[in-house]
Amino acid sequence: MAKPRDVGAWSQDPRETLRADPEFDLDSMDRGGTPGWQDDKLAARQFGAQRGRLLSELQERLFAEGRAGAGRALLVIVQGLDTAGKGGVTRHVMSMVDPQGVALRSFGPPTEEEREHHFLWRIRKALPHPGLIGVFDRSHYEDVLIARVDGLVPRTTWEGRFDEINRFESDVVEAGTTVLKFAMMVSHDEQGMRLMKRLDRPDKYWKYSANDLPTRHQWDDYQEAYADVFRRTSTDAAPWYVVPADHKWYARVAITEILTQTLIDLDPQWPSVRWDPMVQRRELARTMSTKALADSLSETDEQVEKAIKEDRKVHKQAARASKVGDGSDPVADAEAKARAAVASATAAAAMADLQRTRQQKADLLAERDDT
Repeated sequence: MAKPRDVGAWSQDPRETLRADPEFDLDSMDRGGTPGWQDDKLAARQFGAQRGRLLSELQERLFAEGRAGAGRALLVIVQGLDTAGKGGVTRHVMSMVDPQGVALRSFGPPTEEEREHHFLWRIRKALPHPGLIGVFDRSHYEDVLIARVDGLVPRTTWEGRFDEINRFESDVVEAGTTVLKFAMMVSHDEQGMRLMKRLDRPDKYWKYSANDLPTRHQWDDYQEAYADVFRRTSTDAAPWYVVPADHKWYARVAITEILTQTLIDLDPQWPSVRWDPMVQRRELARTMSTKALADSLSETDEQVEKAIKEDRKVHKQAARASKVGDGSDPVADAEAKARAAVASATAAAAMADLQRTRQQKADLLAERDDT
């Protein structure tokens, strides 16, 4: 049987092509482009599904780390004007992982209570706990976007918030949370088309707001505000990835790839335990019938070999995924070899543990009078 292969291809890591560096120019950005992607829409969907399986495995390990007391988390911030596709990121990308490991928060206009506090107060309260992937649909950046465009605060106020945001995000990263910021940027024409579709379909009326048109009339002001956001707050600690969003499928596969690559770099591991499996296995066996214990013994090899196979698969997929482009990156090659070595060592340890587990169960059965 032929081995499954990846479909689609990235010619360059989207973390490089989409990052807002100091030379980034929003005005010249092609919002209908698909930078770095070398295939079509269908291939992107298939590729995204493949990456989704790896993303799910890595997210489960991050969640397990958090449950065991590790302090790492991941925060995904999604910004964009109406119709940009922010909701699609949550539905199509985050749906590929275990929902118990995701903390979603949408930020609308501040409540009366929130207005009595610093603008970052409600953001701090919503930061993801260790082990979780937090997703912000809109965020503290509304306080330098809509607050600026609609004149909700004086210029001196929103100007000062840029430095506050940078310090805040730097502190969040320092505390163990990786921050990914995605700006979904649609063209003026595409936004108009999407708004018109909402007006054409009764089942989409609920998505339309009477405020959509006034906001659309402020297009140029918002573009200027976004350009300043990228220029002032795309930092090494928390960079912005500016995603062309006229093609929803491209935005989704690009964000899926960046999320996956980020988790590969984080390299979450199954946590070690403080209790002794041999002791716990003996105590559990005392609560089992002889037949159930014998059945468990017969399944031991299958269960352990399944775990080994799944772990090898994750390491292999992560190593292959880290080779973006022409595959000539020596760092990626070295990382792939390191992952292969770790997988081999993990498998060897698991096989040794299998021998001990099998022998212990056999001994426990032999101790019983009814065998």
